[in-house]
Amino acid sequence: MSALLGAIEAGGTKFVCAASNRGEILAQTRIPTRGPDATLAAAQQFFEAVMAEHGELSALGIAAFGPLDLRETSPTFGRLLGTPKHGWAGTDLVAPFARRFGCPVVIDTDVNAAALAETLHGAARGCRTAVYVTVGTGIGGGVVVDGRSLRGSPHPEMGHIRVARHERDTAFAGVCPFHGDCLEGLASGAAIRARWGRAAEELYGDEAVWDLVAEYLALGVVNVVCALSPQRVVIGGGVLEAPGLIERIRARTPALLAGYISAPAVTDEIDRYIVVPGLGRLAGVAGALVLAERAAVAALERAL
Repeated sequence: MSALLGAIEAGGTKFVCAASNRGEILAQTRIPTRGPDATLAAAQQFFEAVMAEHGELSALGIAAFGPLDLRETSPTFGRLLGTPKHGWAGTDLVAPFARRFGCPVVIDTDVNAAALAETLHGAARGCRTAVYVTVGTGIGGGVVVDGRSLRGSPHPEMGHIRVARHERDTAFAGVCPFHGDCLEGLASGAAIRARWGRAAEELYGDEAVWDLVAEYLALGVVNVVCALSPQRVVIGGGVLEAPGLIERIRARTPALLAGYISAPAVTDEIDRYIVVPGLGRLAGVAGALVLAERAAVAALERAL
């Protein structure tokens, strides 16, 4: 069997495609997320060019924005569900690649894949339980338990948990088209732009902005800690590039827990408990490669 693996991090603004052989990245590209047909066709063309030079794909891993149908027995497995991304609801992300390349294609959420990569190679290495949260245009979260991502009905949606409104933020309705003032509706990059009229990076240095954003994100962490009790919480995404934001979140989380959870991790070791990604912006595509590698190994074992 070929050792060539393919990976796609399918995001709302771009698709990152990569090909790897025995741990070495052979090729990589970024494709703007346009309509489904054009975007998926461009991704397929990338892998066809790679295969022309390096041979057949043994497996392809896809780490995608959601929500996704991840139930393998479902007639809509591999499809996007009620995503707010215009034109993408119902898009099948798996079948077009499986038909075209004839190899195993495995899919998970982008945040589950990133969580998996961080537990294997990044900031949560060695942790049996870890949560990865990304704060960008939207907010999402993934969970890994004993080396496997957590799936359910259909998968965690941490961006849509409800958090208490801050007393000086009651007039802002929130931007989530489904819930209004869920965590994503209040603290995502889209929410920051809608509330203050400027992109997050244009507001660096405004203490009031980042105190409020940190308050909401810390409330999100409190929900995660109380519900899942992870050994580490990794927070990434473009909004986390704001100077001092991670420190603000670390400072507020123990205060919001109010002494109820007294584990040393959230009392004395908060700097090592709430961390930024060790893999940076490569976490998603690295996770997709892990998915592909596991699918290739499983296919080989079935063939023996």
